[in-house]
Amino acid sequence: MHLDPDTCYKAVASHDRRFDGRFFVGVSSTGVYCRPVCAVRTPKRENCTFYESAAAAEKHGFRPCLRCRPELAPGHGLADISGRLAQAAATLIDEGFMAEGSVATLAARIGVTERHLRRLFDAQFGVSVLEYAQTQRLLLAKRLLADTALPVTEVALAAGFGSVRRFNDVLKTRYGLTPLALRRRAADGVADRLVFDLGYRPPFAWEAWLRFLATRAVDGIEAIRDGTYMRTLLVDAGGSTHTGWVRIEHVPRRLVLRVTLSASLARVIPQALGKVRRLCDLGCRPDVVDRHLGELAEAMPGVRLPGSVDGFEIAVRAVVGQVISVVQARRILGALARHAGQALDGTPPDGLRYTFPSAAAIATLPEQGLRDAGVSAGKARTLLALAQRVANGTLALDAHAQPELTVAALREVDGIGDWTAQYVAMRALGWPDAFPGTDYALRKVLGVSTVRAMHERTAQWAPWRAYAAIHLWHRYEAMKDAASAAAEPETIT
Repeated sequence: MHLDPDTCYKAVASHDRRFDGRFFVGVSSTGVYCRPVCAVRTPKRENCTFYESAAAAEKHGFRPCLRCRPELAPGHGLADISGRLAQAAATLIDEGFMAEGSVATLAARIGVTERHLRRLFDAQFGVSVLEYAQTQRLLLAKRLLADTALPVTEVALAAGFGSVRRFNDVLKTRYGLTPLALRRRAADGVADRLVFDLGYRPPFAWEAWLRFLATRAVDGIEAIRDGTYMRTLLVDAGGSTHTGWVRIEHVPRRLVLRVTLSASLARVIPQALGKVRRLCDLGCRPDVVDRHLGELAEAMPGVRLPGSVDGFEIAVRAVVGQVISVVQARRILGALARHAGQALDGTPPDGLRYTFPSAAAIATLPEQGLRDAGVSAGKARTLLALAQRVANGTLALDAHAQPELTVAALREVDGIGDWTAQYVAMRALGWPDAFPGTDYALRKVLGVSTVRAMHERTAQWAPWRAYAAIHLWHRYEAMKDAASAAAEPETIT
């Protein structure tokens, strides 16, 4: 990754939010590194050096700024970095993979040799895998100390340190601070409501994102109230399963999403926040996407891909929703959750009751169990075949999977065609160029009747056709609403 110093300094001087998270600036006169949007007085050009990652800045002896807090910077999207494999590995590290694994297991997870992974990492981030992992652990711990009242012991464990003593030693060595020095607040009640701000690059079409999910919300699993999205979560980590809930609200004044996690997810905070980032597409660069889409994006800038907290869930939703209405699909999915999902403990808010069934749970169901939930015989067989592949590890449906290979593998499952495979690639894998070209609504709004005509019409939007699909679906809904309003009889008074 090449950083042009002049361009970087202009971004720092103008506090340009398009570059937030794209690089970090080390300031020799203070010994700290900052985000390009830091509100402190702009440092002199001769005191600035620029780094591809927070880890690279720390490797060169800089400490994180306590004002702009580098740990709050937005991350990278899949298409941002030329080395997709390096980014997949970095995302896994961000979500706590190295707390239990090694560099070798990480390389195996993304399908490369350990030596190749080391080369990729050094080229993309300017640091080794272990250096990057250590920085991410420290930044997460710093965030937990600043934003929650979790005991230091729980902070150390949640951040992936094996012991409090090691955590204290590393924190003192790298940052010259103790946990108590970093702790800003510990108000009563904070510990049982874990609240985090996740930054994004503006604009963010929040209402459009929320409307897309609200249309498809499943009772007992999701709820939308007063512009806030809530849902249940199931997180597998360290050989254990953790269940809980998350609340997401938009704070446009601060350009963040405020995320509240239930206390039951305290041990899996990095994994839970990773799921939220994918769900909300927080790695998106709307300036790049909207510029490429042109007129299509003008009416609604900042559209995000509605992602997923679990790729298997998206695949199930896609299969169940084939050739039936959204209302019917929601009813069936709700019945599946009641039958095979895990019930949440305590009193979750707003009617949240179950997690979405895992692949392992669906794979062990008899076909009649799926039929009892309203799934047709053909779809039941497809879901069982899909669940078995995901449960035994022969099919991965997450953001780290290779899109082209995953789409091909999905098509091999009887009952899954191109529409379903592309929809899964778009929402579960976050593939920005996925496009379900046989979709009725997309063909209707574009006025085309053949697949070939669809490909010719949409080629101009590659490699951002998934974002184009979201825009087109919103246009289709607007067309339907307009037609419905026009069909209403006039009221005679």
